[in-house]
Amino acid sequence: MFREEYGRAVAVLVGVCGDIDLAEEAVQEAFTEAVRRWPSSGLPPSPAGWIVTTARNRAIDRLRRESTRKDRQAQATLLHARDEVPEEGPVRDDRLRMIFTCCHPALSTPARVALTLRLLGGLTTAEIARAFLVPEPTMAQRLVRAKGKIRDARIPYRVPDGAELPDRLRSVLAVVYLVFNEGHTASSGERLVRDDLCAEAIRLGRLLAELMPDEPEVLGLLALMLLVESRRAARTTAGGALVRLSEQDRARWDRELVAEGQAIVRRCLRIGRPGPYQIQAAINAVHSDAPSADDTDWRQIVLLYDQLMAVAPSPVVALNRAVAEVDGADVALGLVDALDLDGYHLFHAVRADLLRRLGRPGEAAEAYEAAIARTANDAEREHLRRGLRSLAPS
Repeated sequence: MFREEYGRAVAVLVGVCGDIDLAEEAVQEAFTEAVRRWPSSGLPPSPAGWIVTTARNRAIDRLRRESTRKDRQAQATLLHARDEVPEEGPVRDDRLRMIFTCCHPALSTPARVALTLRLLGGLTTAEIARAFLVPEPTMAQRLVRAKGKIRDARIPYRVPDGAELPDRLRSVLAVVYLVFNEGHTASSGERLVRDDLCAEAIRLGRLLAELMPDEPEVLGLLALMLLVESRRAARTTAGGALVRLSEQDRARWDRELVAEGQAIVRRCLRIGRPGPYQIQAAINAVHSDAPSADDTDWRQIVLLYDQLMAVAPSPVVALNRAVAEVDGADVALGLVDALDLDGYHLFHAVRADLLRRLGRPGEAAEAYEAAIARTANDAEREHLRRGLRSLAPS
């Protein structure tokens, strides 16, 4: 119940009182009261409505206590809370407003991600700290600063309109994408995948698609995440070792997620306004169509990467395009060596694989060692070590 309703309730309460801290405290108090009451009284007819109503009453009580100190601002907010707020609030609008508030460009990207996870995902500060691999007090300070900036800069609690929307929407989608990427391949730690972050990103993606069904890039991001997530069970062995895409057992791919993702890609194609997330989703749809790695339509994937480079060029996209190169490992290596990605472990991992295929084991070993030195994820590091050991003469 907490996971499903916390973000919704906080969003409604922020609309009531305009204060994120007060909204969080009121919702937490409501859940505490639910833990105390519900075991004996049973679930109310509308548990979500009970939480929102109880939290609203707690917020009003808090503001009433503030108003006894002749705090005019608190008095005005109290009157607004009493007179204008419905029982459960406009849920969809409130959640969307909260997402855009968390992802305001005035906040740093790490702050946007952390605040989105806290307020929309209901993750605890400790859980977010573990996701970012920082001490809990550090994350607590980061969240306090982010909420303080929203308050002090008077960042509006609303969905931007007109000319503001495209830039703000890009920020929202980028944050959700970052959350998913950190879940898909954790930047450090023992596990390759963080299931909780993947699930949270997909949940937010579904929410955005429900709230903004006519935005093709919103749909594209959801399709991309679903298609990538469909391969999760096949990405690791029972012992947690990484399995490359070309070696995965495709019978273990989640065909329901594949079908859903492909259907969304087809819907995007009908809309006819391609963007970076839609193109990446299309690339993954091509992979999901192939019964085996050898059957993959690599020429189609290269064409899609060329389209992606045209709309969102970056060295990482160029690296991925080189991996899909159909004219041989020597051509691919030339493309890779032209990129400035020395600090990126996958750059060196790709070079190592290409050099191995070209029969240059000494250079491949150096590239494997460079890749190992640049990743803090244990599963990735062990996979790279296996590649390095494979170069040793038998």
